Amino acid sequence: MTATKAGQPAVTRAEYCVIACAEAWRDNGEVLAGPMGLIPSVGARLAKRTFSPDLLLTDGEALLVGLDGTPEGWLPYRQHLTMVTGGRRHVMMGASQIDRFGNQNIACIGDWARPARQLLGVRGAPVNTLNNPTSYWVPRHSRRVFVEKVDMVCGVGYDRAAAAGPSATRFHHLPRVVSDLGVFDFATPDHAMRLASLHPGVTVGQVREATGFDLHIPPDVPYTREPTAEELELIRVVIDPKDTRSREVAEPRPVGTPEAGR
Repeated sequence: MTATKAGQPAVTRAEYCVIACAEAWRDNGEVLAGPMGLIPSVGARLAKRTFSPDLLLTDGEALLVGLDGTPEGWLPYRQHLTMVTGGRRHVMMGASQIDRFGNQNIACIGDWARPARQLLGVRGAPVNTLNNPTSYWVPRHSRRVFVEKVDMVCGVGYDRAAAAGPSATRFHHLPRVVSDLGVFDFATPDHAMRLASLHPGVTVGQVREATGFDLHIPPDVPYTREPTAEELELIRVVIDPKDTRSREVAEPRPVGTPEAGR
């Protein structure tokens, strides 16, 4: 945690993750937000209430809904697919594995013919990544998730898209990866993953240790921005008063000052 104004609870790691997820939809305009996961959902609702009021939110089935869940429009499946293939959606998916170029796996662990573990399946990951912006949320950053090579490509990364040619790269864009340790992007010459910010209390050494490939780390890594007083009020009182966010990202034990190991 980091200290806030007198009388206010300190900002938690989960709340920094909410802020980082919300920032994924900044300046997106009128697009369909597709948050998958508890903290991304809180982040999308926060973004709509503050700096991205044109975002469209759904009930997860067939309706466009307002901030209080009131139906605002009808979104049949065919129209939903039109928005996806036309690039009018920004989804934030999960990742059982993700590699340095953003290839994502949610299908299986091990060889496809005889997997050690069956997961969700490929689902809509290829269509998402090739047709509309796709970000990722990883609640537990580890070498089991951030791997040198995914066991199966579901979401398409920058290297695979480039190899496939213009038909794959035309709308391909991976804005960010958010984990419980920090924020990552692909703003490097070869589109390899880069550490964009650390959540306060996390060190570069911790991120390196928890990542299974050589991560691009700039000389000066900023911290994930602090939430405003208004944002904290919205998160804690309006959007998530039961603090469900802390079930997805628990507060870590103290490991020293934020500057340690940088």
